[in-house]
Amino acid sequence: MENNRKKSQAGTKWLSAIITVAIFLLLWQLIVSVFDMPAFILPAPAQVARRFLRALSDGTLFRHTAATLYEILLGLSAGILAAIVLGYSLSRSALLQNILQPFLVASQAIPTVAIAPLLVIWFGPGILSKVLICALIVFFPVLVNTIVGFRSVPDNLRDLMRSMHASRWQTLRLLELPAALPVLLGGLRIGATLSVIGAVVGELVGADRGLGFLINVGRGQYDTALVFVGVFTLVVVALALYGSVLGLEKYFLRWKGD
Repeated sequence: MENNRKKSQAGTKWLSAIITVAIFLLLWQLIVSVFDMPAFILPAPAQVARRFLRALSDGTLFRHTAATLYEILLGLSAGILAAIVLGYSLSRSALLQNILQPFLVASQAIPTVAIAPLLVIWFGPGILSKVLICALIVFFPVLVNTIVGFRSVPDNLRDLMRSMHASRWQTLRLLELPAALPVLLGGLRIGATLSVIGAVVGELVGADRGLGFLINVGRGQYDTALVFVGVFTLVVVALALYGSVLGLEKYFLRWKGD
């Protein structure tokens, strides 16, 4: 019975997604037809599909998607690692938080798109600047969730671990990390989608490969269909990363049940 219910819910979700996409494509085609939009302003869905197949067949889309995905994975990993290490330290030390909090908040007041050109100038148009931009945009939401997650561990459970003479590492591994994991993975959801923005911002500022570069090429050549191909590919990448985090949640939090 339970398995049937889950299958029914999954089927309903897929059906809703298909209906939503179909309505979106229908409205898109309707706007193009009614207002007689030229292709360089708003191409029809069929034109975008043809441009997608052409970019896929000549290897252009795969090459640029692979470059962007590589930057995203490196930046996401670096941002998450730095955020978790610093977040745990801040959650355990009020003094350290008081010292660093003004700098952390101030760093978020500066839009990433404003400092992206500086990072490209300092570190060059290569992959390093893109990874740094991606890591910076991922860092803060994961940091906040890490601090909240570790501070949400009940004090009586910490006292219990101390009474059992558990080491700091044992307390972290057996109590703090499992207890903080739901909140931590929530921050990872946000970071996974933001990482796509970070990589593309860097590519739009200065790059010779990647989906941001492909969008720039399409914009410069008035190939709006290619711009749509790049944007939709970014959406697919973001959804895949988000789905991967959901898979991690399902695996690591299976003890919680439904």
